[in-house]
Amino acid sequence: MQCLIVDDIHPILIQKLESVGLEVIYKPDFALTQDSGMLATADILIIRSKFQVSREILDQAPGLYLIGRAGAGLDNIDLEETRAREIDVVHAAEGNADAVGEHTIGLILGLLSKIASADRSVRAGEWNRELYRGVELKGKTVGLVGYGNMGRAVARRLNSFGCEVIAYDKYLDNWPDHYAVRVDLDTLKSESHILSLHIPLTEETAGMVDSDYLKSFRKGVFLVNTSRGGIVHVKAILECLVDGTLSGAALDVLEDEPPLKKNSINRAKYEQLFGRDDVLLTPHIAGWSLESYEKISRVLAIKIIDRLSQLTK
Repeated sequence: MQCLIVDDIHPILIQKLESVGLEVIYKPDFALTQDSGMLATADILIIRSKFQVSREILDQAPGLYLIGRAGAGLDNIDLEETRAREIDVVHAAEGNADAVGEHTIGLILGLLSKIASADRSVRAGEWNRELYRGVELKGKTVGLVGYGNMGRAVARRLNSFGCEVIAYDKYLDNWPDHYAVRVDLDTLKSESHILSLHIPLTEETAGMVDSDYLKSFRKGVFLVNTSRGGIVHVKAILECLVDGTLSGAALDVLEDEPPLKKNSINRAKYEQLFGRDDVLLTPHIAGWSLESYEKISRVLAIKIIDRLSQLTK
């Protein structure tokens, strides 16, 4: 059985898969124009975030029965098409949940304490303590939209800060732990001082967070997004920062990545956003730790091997 890996991956994944007899073809520099023939013989395809699994790609891999996503999001896979072709899809969201949890806490603390803008000020030779007086996390209510692996990882860490954690997840039937109080969306909107998004990018959530959505929260809420940029309109963020709907925004992901590419229709909006001291930005690295690089591969290997064992029963 042949496994094709078309992106950079930690070697532990290759070791684990080869140990159960898989033939692994590692092609991290895979180029469709040159290497498409490799898809024709692949039984398993392993990708990360940059490779798009479209209908056209699936047409070139007629023997494919499993796709492994080394990471959390599945928005780069045509799931409707994989279901129609009965191709199994597994991902490794558990592998970078700790990294996302810690990064989200870092963004929240950095935003409330104005750390990045204070750092720039000091480097510029200024010493304006009053301008950078921060806000404490203790006593605040943090609202999580989405309570999967990432939301739960954030909630576990927030519990030590003396804040109240509430969460809304429309697809979760059984509440899995005691780290967050389950609430309806209206309650989350009315009570949250900080809004943190932990939902996948789907047809339902794409562009979900627009100006109307943000204005339905209590005035002055802080927005944190470590999920997917396509969920939030950059225009809405800027508008709501200007009118005071938002007190600040910490964004690891953006509608366009990279944001200042020449063909971005939002380029001017980003330039305005980047000039604001109430905005904290990182380049889609919330789940991008040294540890998660290996853990993702370990988790994915376990899941793939488990599926193979089920196949042979």
